[in-house]
Amino acid sequence: MAIPTARYSETSTVRIDNEKCKVCGLCVKVCKGAPLYLENNKVRIDQTRYFGCIGCGHCAAVCPTGAITIEGRDISQTSFMDIPMEETRAGYEELMALMLARRSIREFDDRDVEQEKIDRILVAVSTAPMGIPPSDVEVLVINGKDKVREFSDDMLELMKSQKWIFSKPTLLLLRPFIKMEEYEVLDKFINPVIGIFEEMRKEDTDYLLYGAPLAMYFHVSPYADLADPFITATYAMLAAETLDLGSCMIGTIGPMLKNGGKDVKEKYGISARNQPGIVVIFGYPAVKYKRAIRRNLAKIHYY
Repeated sequence: MAIPTARYSETSTVRIDNEKCKVCGLCVKVCKGAPLYLENNKVRIDQTRYFGCIGCGHCAAVCPTGAITIEGRDISQTSFMDIPMEETRAGYEELMALMLARRSIREFDDRDVEQEKIDRILVAVSTAPMGIPPSDVEVLVINGKDKVREFSDDMLELMKSQKWIFSKPTLLLLRPFIKMEEYEVLDKFINPVIGIFEEMRKEDTDYLLYGAPLAMYFHVSPYADLADPFITATYAMLAAETLDLGSCMIGTIGPMLKNGGKDVKEKYGISARNQPGIVVIFGYPAVKYKRAIRRNLAKIHYY
């Protein structure tokens, strides 16, 4: 029983070279789709067990002799590469240094982001985990300050067209049917922020995407885990930091696209059925921060 995604509805094909296989059992141990099992001192394949091969690639990645090949569900032998040597990987201190240096940047130099750096960000996000492989994450890349501004203006027009939904009279009518927290967010944030965007636009200021030279919108199919675009966006943001780029997540666009904007979606190649995701803006920072900020978590509870 294959797990369907927006891109595939069948299992991957798994092959084992029995001459190379040492029957160590590691592939069976990591196989959670469960088509692999041990029988009579041999690794067997049965795609009717549980979900069959979902194309996670763990069996081929763990095999010490390279005896396993996988094809299908957007995975093949070219998908695999050697893991970097341990001494070349970032340790906890290096990772913390990167994360402490990262800030949400909303002021950018008047420089374009080179295509090479865009490509490297996209390579980095291609390593992000997802709920069920293959990845159903789609990325809209908007490169160039003028294009980002056009996208921002289109989003503002979409927000303005939906503004009545967040007006006081409508919210009062909806109040009995929505949670208190949702009501307060709509009333205290969404409703006024659209007005602020409009006022700043009259002053020729892009207060939605901050005049960034590059934006990416991460979104997913209805089959995907809702967390998938946010994970890939986080990978993109950290990758950008290593490339001397600043970044900032913009969360207001995804929900607006969910509730409408058929023409806007068509213009930018966004599937009408896709779940809302998140926008990340990028560019060379116009300011340099001297201090990092550590936030207090709302709660840490051990059981």
